[in-house]
Amino acid sequence: MGATSVEDRVRAIAARVAAERGLELVHVEFAASGRTMVIRIFIDKPPEGVTHEDCSAVSLDLGTILDVEDFIHSAYTLEVSSPGLERGLYTLEDFRRYTGQLAKLKSREAINGQRNFRGRIAEVEDNVVIFDDNTNGRVRVPFGTIVKANLEIDIEQEFRLAEERERQKKRMSDA
Repeated sequence: MGATSVEDRVRAIAARVAAERGLELVHVEFAASGRTMVIRIFIDKPPEGVTHEDCSAVSLDLGTILDVEDFIHSAYTLEVSSPGLERGLYTLEDFRRYTGQLAKLKSREAINGQRNFRGRIAEVEDNVVIFDDNTNGRVRVPFGTIVKANLEIDIEQEFRLAEERERQKKRMSDA
């Protein structure tokens, strides 16, 4: 059985386990760590996010199934976690979902002499991500050329949200 078959099977099982717990499978990553393979599973539960208990439960369920099915013929470490605040963007649906958000992306091919972009996701049109880049303005990046993409924390928005939470707390305590 080839590596792709193992990856596909792990991805399918992880998606099923996540869905059974009301979670979304964001990404599956295989990496080498010395002689041991690391299987990283990223899960989410929009809008509130995943808890430590969610990660533990998926890890236990998935690990048990992988042990029983026994199709991974090398030592591995299973890691299950949240995608984090600066989550990776892996599909066109990810770009659609996070339209308007700050992000950075790297393209395999230069666009207007540039391969690294930082700015906001403007929209997705067919298989093209339209991106408002801080340096070059609006650029059209074919999805197939994107090597890596991540959301970026919008510090100003986070401060505004924190201030609003504080104002709400104060209003509630004054009432």
